Amino acid sequence: MSDSDRISVVSFFGPGSQPQETEDSFQYMSMPAAMETYHQPQVPEPEDAGDIEPALKLLQQVLLGLQQYATQGNAIFPLTNLNPDSLRLVNQMMGVGEVSATIDGAALEASPIHIQELVMAGLWRVQQRDAEDNLIWDGLEVGTVPGCVQELAFADAATYLDTDATDLPVSVMNAPSLLSELAGKIAEHAQDGALDQDEPAHVINLTLLPLSDTDLYCLGERLGVGPVTFLSRGYGNCRVGSTACKNVWWIKYFNSEDVLILNTIEVTRMPEVVQAALEDIEDSALRLHEILAIYQ
Repeated sequence: MSDSDRISVVSFFGPGSQPQETEDSFQYMSMPAAMETYHQPQVPEPEDAGDIEPALKLLQQVLLGLQQYATQGNAIFPLTNLNPDSLRLVNQMMGVGEVSATIDGAALEASPIHIQELVMAGLWRVQQRDAEDNLIWDGLEVGTVPGCVQELAFADAATYLDTDATDLPVSVMNAPSLLSELAGKIAEHAQDGALDQDEPAHVINLTLLPLSDTDLYCLGERLGVGPVTFLSRGYGNCRVGSTACKNVWWIKYFNSEDVLILNTIEVTRMPEVVQAALEDIEDSALRLHEILAIYQ
């Protein structure tokens, strides 16, 4: 046996066990450095708040909406008639939470709708401005997600997915089978009527599949782009987009360095990752009650 055919014998530990370029500094994947957590909003003292009586009345109604959500569902509270002191108090008290969303105005033939979950989960700020940036609508909404998202995400979505594979590039490998799987689910839900929110999502984990860039491009081209985009922040980012096909969402999870770590397609009315849980809404009611107690 020649020397070139031998397996080199090395120690698994100590000097020489690692390539020379890694000897001087150990390389590893960095761990998450920060995470969004709840912080009690900084609110002014009652004597320094100014004329906030309208805000306190509104926030009492918001508190009732949070407390009654389980039985009454979503509740909307306009902010357009508040005086400056009251609006300032609401802004300070509500803060900014982890989840934001945009509903594309071009797809709706209207101005975009901007949505921000507040520091109290299940409470959302919903705004819409015209082309000159004038405020059309500004309000708070209680709910797992705002009603406008549920109403508009698939308002004009297709209930049919093109699965024709005759003219696909030769580099496409597994996209046709995934398109067939998705088309079957889309047709199944279209035939059964409205998709039950309690029904488990049908999830396709693209990260675990052997897919080429051409496969991913093909999937994206056939599914299209819908009007709703979510961004959820935590240890990393989760970006959720509706597609142009009914009840189909494309979800991408990124780590704290913005590297894609999980890529999925879900067939569901609303992905769980963007929804506030009922327990969160109940907890937000307790937090808001504690804050309002300062002004009683």
